[in-house]
Amino acid sequence: MENRTVVSEFILLGIPNTKGHETILFISFLVFYLCTLLGNLFILSAILADSHLHTPMYFFLCNLSVVDLGFSSISTPKLLVSLWAKSKTISLGGCMSQVFFYHFLASTECLLCTVMAYDRYVAICHPLRYLIIMNWRVCAILAAGTWITSSFHAIILTSLTFTLPYCGPNEVDYFLCDIFPVVKLACADTYVIETVTFINTGVVPMTCFLLILLSYIRIVYSILKMTSAEGRRKAASTSISHMTVVTLFFGPCAVVYTQPQLSKVLETAVQLFGYVATPMLNPVIYTLRKKEVKAALRKLIVALQSRKVL
Repeated sequence: MENRTVVSEFILLGIPNTKGHETILFISFLVFYLCTLLGNLFILSAILADSHLHTPMYFFLCNLSVVDLGFSSISTPKLLVSLWAKSKTISLGGCMSQVFFYHFLASTECLLCTVMAYDRYVAICHPLRYLIIMNWRVCAILAAGTWITSSFHAIILTSLTFTLPYCGPNEVDYFLCDIFPVVKLACADTYVIETVTFINTGVVPMTCFLLILLSYIRIVYSILKMTSAEGRRKAASTSISHMTVVTLFFGPCAVVYTQPQLSKVLETAVQLFGYVATPMLNPVIYTLRKKEVKAALRKLIVALQSRKVL
């Protein structure tokens, strides 16, 4: 048999063309990460503490905040260590974890955006039957379905990736472990995993996007038919928040996959925006456009201040 050295760790090459800018990048990513953690934790705490926000829409928003907390933690801590301590190595287990949780949480957010679009469709197009259709049993099934489906999706892709033998170079040309940069290093045929990944990461988001688009075509039609200006304003406000979140999620993917001529630097910048900035912006979008959330946050801050005084 041919002698082969099994790879036990990988080296993440990181963000290209950043030599000499490590300190400013470290501070920037640290600020983004802390804002993401604080923003999403505040949203979760405010919704859980205020019974007026115990509705289907805010239930799904809680799920989205949990996803954002996890998604921002996949690569940012390792990226911070790489920038500060110049430590670019990651163990095989760590690399597997990054691949799994990236696809698990990305798929979950994609499905959650679709479920939230359906929730807005029912709320605006069938307001009198909203609480009957979107009862807590249905909400729990929809939320659990997104997490369970995504876990199977991630398990399949991660298993196919790391059942391949890695016995040669171990430098991953990216700032985190993802399937395509990793399988380039495999010393075996990668046709199956590349085909399955391309189909999965193409079909799932495209299907979700089309369902969201259909929901919003129907929502816009219903809003235009409303006779009450206040009703139109309220319906448009809740829809705009969700549409902004959907744009932030699908936008970077669309830019990367529809513009193959993008330079490596621009491509990395767009992808970093999706990984680092989007999880921070999601709670800001909902907080700024929702009076109920702002009121709940004020109550939470007052309660925390009262405890400090006591």
